[in-house]
Amino acid sequence: KRSLEDSSPSNMTLKWQNGVISNYEYLMYVNNSADRTLNNLSQYPVYPWILTDYTSSSIDISNPDIYRDLTKPIGALTPKRLKSILDRYTDMPDPKFMYGSHYSTPGYVTYYLMRSQPDLMLCLMGGKFDHPDRVFSGIAESWNNVLTNSSDFKELIPQFYDGDGSFLENRRKINFGKRQNGSVVDHVELPPWAANPRDFVTKMRAGLESDYVSANLHHWIDLIFGYKQRGDFAEKSQNVFHNLCYPGSVDLDSILDPNEKNSVVTQILEFGQVPQQVFSKPHPERRMAAPYPTLAVINSNSNVEEEIPDKVESAQPNSNRRISVVGKAWTNSSCQRRFQ
Repeated sequence: KRSLEDSSPSNMTLKWQNGVISNYEYLMYVNNSADRTLNNLSQYPVYPWILTDYTSSSIDISNPDIYRDLTKPIGALTPKRLKSILDRYTDMPDPKFMYGSHYSTPGYVTYYLMRSQPDLMLCLMGGKFDHPDRVFSGIAESWNNVLTNSSDFKELIPQFYDGDGSFLENRRKINFGKRQNGSVVDHVELPPWAANPRDFVTKMRAGLESDYVSANLHHWIDLIFGYKQRGDFAEKSQNVFHNLCYPGSVDLDSILDPNEKNSVVTQILEFGQVPQQVFSKPHPERRMAAPYPTLAVINSNSNVEEEIPDKVESAQPNSNRRISVVGKAWTNSSCQRRFQ
């Protein structure tokens, strides 16, 4: 029989260090430990952007040059943008912040899931979709935005590394409108190295489980769930967000007016929240690479059908899953009649 100690933090970290569980599984465990779950849009699991090449016809998973620097938060990856952010931060009165938006919000989750679960975006945005030029249209475009846009610091969600990639397809043939360049918003535009959505997710998963990521993932965990999340270490790591993003930053009990309290709570939930801190000391490194195969040189003509290991919490869609949207629980089918 499996004991309760099998899933204790120290034991799970030890399993990850020794390659017993995958990077994906461990990240889901850490997310769950921080009270982030697939059932709550305001506390949805957060996963990192890993790859940086979404324009080539092939990728070499063993090449460290195609990976994002996991020692830095997403907003600090581009020197030019970071300089502008730090210049503003220096002149800002207290409470200071470097990033005016977060890496995980209900709006970002619905941005990624608008095709597979359009009801989420409709219920979050009052019954309509976002402007066609602002919706999730292409992988390369979204990656470029998080590198250059002054207010876009979004990370990824588990579906990019698990499942069949159906969230990237407009299987319902929903009319999302036309963009200013005349293109119709339909399926998400994939990198040339991906033959189809399933192939894209498989190769993204191969990147997540690569030797490079296994050797560097602890740095990203320090930023999102660990000791670089707040305080002096966060400032030194260029990882400071708006005050409202941090749990406990506002004393809600001191707000007596119910309307004002509801307004503040809604603002906090929609603005994005830093996860509950799971680790207070530097996270240990992985001692060995994960026992999952990496894909050497993969091109767009490959037909990869790699077995995905068992999950801690599946990212596959579940029509019976109850999801909390800004504090309101409802079933995924609640807006389904809009498309019938």
